[in-house]
Amino acid sequence: MPLTIATWNINSVRLRAELVETLMAEECPDLLCLQETKSPVEKIPTEAFEARGYRLVTARGFKGYNGVAIFSRVGCDPVDHIDWCGREDARHCAVRLQDGTVLHNFYVPAGGDIPDRDKNEKFGHKLDFVAEMTDWSRELDGQHILVGDLNIAPLETDVWSHKQLLKVVSHTPVETDAMAALMAAGAWTDVTRIDIPEPEKLYSWWSYRARDWAAADKGRRLDHIWYRGGVVHVEGSSRIGRNWRGHDKPSDHAPVFAQFDV
Repeated sequence: MPLTIATWNINSVRLRAELVETLMAEECPDLLCLQETKSPVEKIPTEAFEARGYRLVTARGFKGYNGVAIFSRVGCDPVDHIDWCGREDARHCAVRLQDGTVLHNFYVPAGGDIPDRDKNEKFGHKLDFVAEMTDWSRELDGQHILVGDLNIAPLETDVWSHKQLLKVVSHTPVETDAMAALMAAGAWTDVTRIDIPEPEKLYSWWSYRARDWAAADKGRRLDHIWYRGGVVHVEGSSRIGRNWRGHDKPSDHAPVFAQFDV
């Protein structure tokens, strides 16, 4: 049976624990990768998730910011995390699946508001982070799946207005070029865009600032699932769960799903 993998920036796992439980019950992914958990690992409400059949395999986190976690209802083992840019800031964790495939869960820095590394240290950190991911990808061997909130919308059809967002962090040319270099270095395949090709518009994030996010539909595709090294995805299985953005007290991100024969 194929494995279903879901990735979701939950924007506080404790605040939205009931929403996570609902997704586990209704969508039943085999592995659920969360970002921006905003919780120390020991404070994650694991008992509620275990009651749904999901164990916490690996996680890293702090109170109030960052944080990543992988929950599973299938056999897998934790793999050592990487501290990118020399910072222990809980932006990566990983597990090894039973066939040896390594699943990586990333939370790439958002990059602040000014797309200039000389004026904005956060933007410089983001570019350095992606550059390190590129060097790391170049050295990879074997089967890997990469998921997470990568905080870059790479294609013109991944944003509501390419022209208006060219100078907005997440869709600037320096970021989209960096992501293209990252994908090429690791021979990564963007599974969602294989299953839902251009020219269809596709978003996974909508700002809380919009009074009616669904009607305005000014979204960006910041959340991704990639694979490499002989991993086989189930054709047509990838999708974005837009409906989850419309729940009570939602995250501003929607979960992304894909199935793999691993």
